[in-house]
Amino acid sequence: MQLKVKWVFFDLGSTLVDETAADTRRIKEMISGTDVTEEVYREKRLEMIREGRNGDLSAIEYFALSKTPWHSEDEVPYPDAVSTLTRLRRRGYKLGVIANQNYGTEQRLKNWNLHHFFDVIAASAELGMVKPDPEIFEWALKQANCRPQNAVMVGDRMDNDIAPANRLGIHTVRLKRGLGAYHEPQSDDETPEYTISTLEELFDLLQ
Repeated sequence: MQLKVKWVFFDLGSTLVDETAADTRRIKEMISGTDVTEEVYREKRLEMIREGRNGDLSAIEYFALSKTPWHSEDEVPYPDAVSTLTRLRRRGYKLGVIANQNYGTEQRLKNWNLHHFFDVIAASAELGMVKPDPEIFEWALKQANCRPQNAVMVGDRMDNDIAPANRLGIHTVRLKRGLGAYHEPQSDDETPEYTISTLEELFDLLQ
């Protein structure tokens, strides 16, 4: 079975954009001056993720750390981001972003040479809506003049990307990247229609 959609919506972090450097920087800043090592923090975070919990929030609470700011400037697009978006546009798909992001998403997309691919950008900081709130998905669909069944959401997180999209009737594709790859669905809502390991596999699903 292949997806018959007109719009492809993407999350950004750990989907189109590699957060590895930003994640490492935050961990180093949080554990600075404590006896917690980066290795121990990462191990505890993975353990909590596998238990179905929010890994970072749970690990921060476990070690009694203070959450430091996220440095979006450390993020970079994955090597396959531009090629994937280019192919999708050439095949006639409309593209959008639905993402929880710090202020300045559009400028970052321009800096990454990705902005021109997108017709709709739903970024949480600017809109005052945060996934998994369905309102941010509904806003994006309204801007796109698109019915839920004519769209697909591609993201790494089942709680923020897959579950809310499923509830609205948007098709869902889970991309197993980053920390999200270690999560398992906790409910039917969090179960994606399709799961892929690379963006290239998306083309096997789309007509």
